[in-house]
Amino acid sequence: ARAIDTELKKSGERFVYLDMTHLNPDFLKRRFPNIYETLLKLGIDMAKDPIPVTPASHYMCGGVCVDMNGSTEIERLYAIGETAHTGLHGANRLASNSLLEALVFAHRASIHTKENFKNWAIPSADIPDWSRGKATDPDEAVVITQNWTEIRWLMWNYVGIVRSIKRLKRAFNRIKLLQEEINQYYWDFVPTVELLELRNLALVAELIIRSAYMRKESRGLHYMIDYPEPRDEFLKDTILRKGEEDLL
Repeated sequence: ARAIDTELKKSGERFVYLDMTHLNPDFLKRRFPNIYETLLKLGIDMAKDPIPVTPASHYMCGGVCVDMNGSTEIERLYAIGETAHTGLHGANRLASNSLLEALVFAHRASIHTKENFKNWAIPSADIPDWSRGKATDPDEAVVITQNWTEIRWLMWNYVGIVRSIKRLKRAFNRIKLLQEEINQYYWDFVPTVELLELRNLALVAELIIRSAYMRKESRGLHYMIDYPEPRDEFLKDTILRKGEEDLL
């Protein structure tokens, strides 16, 4: 994946080609039946044509800090699955750890909740009706889709498989500008699910950039061109808290 990413960064292309035309067509159909059929629907015969290939991101490693019961530092708030940072992954994510994250911690969280529910002092709250104030209905949804797309490509190109100090600084500067636009939109218009998701997306992007910048080494899934080797001083978790000094 790093080799492919290096070539894509150099060329500016969106994919490289995988050539399997030297293999027997019957073998390809038998060994990769689903891929073969899917590619045919896209107009690609893998027995005759090169296949466009690019790395993909399909999981999160890290998240909200929890204990062995899935409990956070906020009373009665639990986090499990890829939302949580349990420490099970280490520097990378093993294939079956998702089951451990979801099933085991969900079970432990349910037991912990049942055992402690009666001891929780849940305050009664007189919550006033929500007021939209001077906010109006959104006038252009394209603002949300544009920022969503920009964050996606920003993170992929600058904070993806291979990172560098220069790319991370570029990503941080851009994400702060996007957050200003998003927050202004948030206060001017009535919130929608898409807008709230976009605001959360930008925040998570910022946290990932900060975490990557702090870790000046390469370890597991985190690879830095400027620091290609692991360093003992970073043999620990990266923890970010609200109100910390600006690191970039």
